[in-house]
Amino acid sequence: MTHRQEPSPVSRSALVLLTALVLLAGAALVGAAPAGAVGRGVALARGVTYREYEVRGAKGVVRVHLLSVDLRAPSVRTDLLYPGAVAARATVSGMADARGAVGGVNGDFFDISEAQHPGVEATGASVGPAVAGGRVLKSAVPDGQRFGPAMPPGASTRDVFGVGVDRRARLDRLRLVGVVRTPGGRLPLGGLNQYALPVGAIGAYTADWGGASRVRATCGTDTDRAAGCSADTFEVTVRGGRVVARSQRPGGGAVAAGTTVLVGREDGARRLRALAEGERVRVTHRLVAAGSAVPYRFVVGGYPVLRGGRQVAGLDDRTAAVRTAVGSADGGRRLLLFALDGAPAYRVGLTIAEVASALRAAGAVDGFSLDGGGSTTLVARAPGAASVTVRNHPTDAPERAVANGIGVFAGR
Repeated sequence: MTHRQEPSPVSRSALVLLTALVLLAGAALVGAAPAGAVGRGVALARGVTYREYEVRGAKGVVRVHLLSVDLRAPSVRTDLLYPGAVAARATVSGMADARGAVGGVNGDFFDISEAQHPGVEATGASVGPAVAGGRVLKSAVPDGQRFGPAMPPGASTRDVFGVGVDRRARLDRLRLVGVVRTPGGRLPLGGLNQYALPVGAIGAYTADWGGASRVRATCGTDTDRAAGCSADTFEVTVRGGRVVARSQRPGGGAVAAGTTVLVGREDGARRLRALAEGERVRVTHRLVAAGSAVPYRFVVGGYPVLRGGRQVAGLDDRTAAVRTAVGSADGGRRLLLFALDGAPAYRVGLTIAEVASALRAAGAVDGFSLDGGGSTTLVARAPGAASVTVRNHPTDAPERAVANGIGVFAGR
């Protein structure tokens, strides 16, 4: 009689991991589904599926990488990926592995270069509001100070895509409400951990900002990012509710926990100069949502392309590029992370209007454009694997460091 040997537990685990890796790799190497068809996909975890398929755009065929996330699955959650500071950059794969994410994509547009301001440090900070783990990290720069392609009419740097504590995804708009209370009165706060402040404003910088120079905050104007840096600036450091330092020029270096640095330009600088060392100062700030009363677990900046199943008016239908986007379906209970492949064969890309159509074809009702081009990165971790793999081919090689991203987490 012939006896069949059963695989050992170690061999069985290795076989499962090998099978998962082959399935993930095979999606890229064996051939994609017909253009326009969404592939069957590979389950990364309960409620999380990775798919790869082709879409035909006006410029040619592109390859889509899609993570579908069921927010109804108890073991699944989402959050903002970021490097631990607002003014910092890291790769999506590095941020995902550091947090143990099963997948993710890059996020908001960011301050990538300061060629127009010689000698001024590019901060790497994102354009729009950011919330991570339910905690506010920053607010939005003025519309004219943003990086990235032109937004559709009516869009703003305050636009966000987020998931609330109710585990529902939604589009929204967040504005900063803040005040600096001084012995002489209340001063409006015009920014929180932003790489650019409105002209005449006061901005607050906390430990979440990081160690980057704050000089960039006083450069450009509300309508012209390339405009020169203001010569009329002032900085005040507040610790323990009192002014402990004053300076004519914004500084740099890490902001200690429990400390707030106030940076003013033009009229804001004039108001800060009136504060003497030792004076009592209290700074408060929050982000107020335009559309939802539900607190957010995370938000990321960008701009809407699909709302209620309809394309946003005025979307660009001419300029094709490699793109990243995020969509929601099923009443906000399903998240779709969307990234195009940047391999030479697929680099023709899609227009923003085509991205909206592709999101809708994938089932999205609401859609939101994120940073694209060399930033476009989608990562996924095969079941049993120790780390994520970059699933698309970023046009930047090696993988570009970015300001933030959306991470997907699944319990074991």
